[in-house]
Amino acid sequence: MNIASFLIPRSMVTYLYDDFSLRQALEKMKYHGRTAVPVITRDNKYVGTLKDGDLLWYLTDYMKNSEKNKKSVDFRDFESVYVRDFLCRGDNLPVRIGTSYLELVERAINQNFIPVIDDRDSFIGIVTRKSVIRQLSADLKLSQYEKLFQAENDHLTMDSI
Repeated sequence: MNIASFLIPRSMVTYLYDDFSLRQALEKMKYHGRTAVPVITRDNKYVGTLKDGDLLWYLTDYMKNSEKNKKSVDFRDFESVYVRDFLCRGDNLPVRIGTSYLELVERAINQNFIPVIDDRDSFIGIVTRKSVIRQLSADLKLSQYEKLFQAENDHLTMDSI
């Protein structure tokens, strides 16, 4: 099965550039209602996934340091901190467009979405866990119908003997 049929193209995906400020990341994630988004470079290379937890931990550390240094926190401070500076890499590893359906299923167990890259390592979109589960459900239903149909055929064949 070709994973291209599950692919949500980059043009329809909420993503961030790694040179976005923390403030831009927060605003874009809030506006689109996302808790995790792919992060890419300006030349479309996938570099990781930013999760709301990454932001929370960064902000927590920032606040603690500000308290220690007796410095007030201003939202404008986050305009000079870039996504690439605090992005946790290694989570949500991408797959290539030619990846097997079985590997997609295995990845979907632990990832809400699977980033997809092409042969030039450019980010081309995502496959969601939801789309993988829908296909698994359809495959299971088809398998059950095939078994039922086979059982009925076996029964009819036995009756004609």
